[in-house]
Amino acid sequence: MTRTNIRITELMTQLTALERERAAIVAEIETLRPAPTEQTAAIKVIASEKAGDLVDRNSTIESKITLFRRLFRGRSDVFPIRWENRKTGRSGYAPACANEWQRGICEKPKVKCSACPNQAFLAVDDVSMERHLRGTDANGAPFVMGVYPMLADNTCSFLAADFDEGEWRRDVFAFRETCQRHKIPVAIERSRSGNGAHAWIFFDEPIPAASARRLGAFLITDTMERVPDIGFGSYDRFFPSQDTMPAGGFGNLIALPLQGLARSSGNSVFIDESCSPYLDQWAFLSAIDPIARAKVDHLIEEASASGKILGVRIPLVDEDEEPWLAPPSRRQPPPAIGGPLPSAITVVQADQIYIPRHALPPSLIARLIRLAAFQNPEFYAAQAMRRSTHDKPRIISCAELTSHHVALPRGCLNAVLDLLASLGITVTIEDCRFSGEAIPLAFIGSLRSDQESAITALRKLCHASPISWCQLPAPRPLPLRRNKKVPRRALRRSPCC
Repeated sequence: MTRTNIRITELMTQLTALERERAAIVAEIETLRPAPTEQTAAIKVIASEKAGDLVDRNSTIESKITLFRRLFRGRSDVFPIRWENRKTGRSGYAPACANEWQRGICEKPKVKCSACPNQAFLAVDDVSMERHLRGTDANGAPFVMGVYPMLADNTCSFLAADFDEGEWRRDVFAFRETCQRHKIPVAIERSRSGNGAHAWIFFDEPIPAASARRLGAFLITDTMERVPDIGFGSYDRFFPSQDTMPAGGFGNLIALPLQGLARSSGNSVFIDESCSPYLDQWAFLSAIDPIARAKVDHLIEEASASGKILGVRIPLVDEDEEPWLAPPSRRQPPPAIGGPLPSAITVVQADQIYIPRHALPPSLIARLIRLAAFQNPEFYAAQAMRRSTHDKPRIISCAELTSHHVALPRGCLNAVLDLLASLGITVTIEDCRFSGEAIPLAFIGSLRSDQESAITALRKLCHASPISWCQLPAPRPLPLRRNKKVPRRALRRSPCC
């Protein structure tokens, strides 16, 4: 036996002793804690096909790592690790590489890791997993490991949704309730920072990333029917973040849960309905039953047929499996609105259209804000060319949700009136627009016949009080020269009806 093998054996013996000591300390802590309530102690355990498959906190580290790698499996040929610059305070993730910062070999940050000719990425192994779970590397430095969810064949084994806004507790548990309604097992993890949460959905086999993301989009759409405040930004919080692998990249990454140091602060752990960590994290993970691919396909098919994948106007992309059967407007029949509806409502027309929301059911609020939402063509163009979709929202929304009103652009007025009228709601419009100040101008020219027709048509569309701009033809554009001011007489006030 070589000296290296002897040293490895010694270190493994020390690790086993430390694991036993840690287990004894944890057991003593649990005996000293007060008895938990039924709500915090309840763990829904699903019987496994094999009794020996159940893993708990008393299981060996090898069993825990096997379970962990089975659930959170991504790319196995490369994985990201977290770095932090103590001088500047900056932090981020980079692929683990054997040549990192090797002089004459590693040229970061001039050359990106994905384009480096001297790549020597480290593969995922049990040692790196154990370091992540313990929280430190061999030198005692913090060790945070991530995962690239999308595989090389554009498939994934899990879908994660990130909730990190101010009301993340409300949003993530509303998402969880939707999953439970559709009988989809989901695990809620408090993030490393403690200021957000991740919702994990596991599949029993790798499925196309596009299918996983369509499932997530359907769950978000269904959740917005009950909690419209969750916002359209939720559609951009999925991991994997693309349907296909970006050219020359690895796809987006997500930090793995149960990081050792973060767990000591009560973060990076799985929580129940009361935001309390499960007493036995490993028993909870072992009880999760991954969803079958056939069920995913069935849910997507039903959601696509009812127009609930995104619920907004869609371009000619793969959102519809049979686009030739779609109506010309590309809109599916909207789902029925549940809940009591008001008989009358007052709509305020000001800088925007303001609709009081206190008497409206959540499903109607969700329908209203979707009137001012559409899919972002830049997102789909980048995705089709396998470019990064970072900072390109999938859906652009022009609606605003305040505590008392739904605010929409004024161009949505007719659509709002049509929707409310179809539901039998009487609408009263309160005009609070600012009509502006009169400008002492007089038009002394004469209009051509086509201009007269245009002015007549504009007057019919102008809902404001009579204003002088409707009587003016379009001013002739003046050529602009550098360092030359535009003559004051050339300026015109732009109307806004």
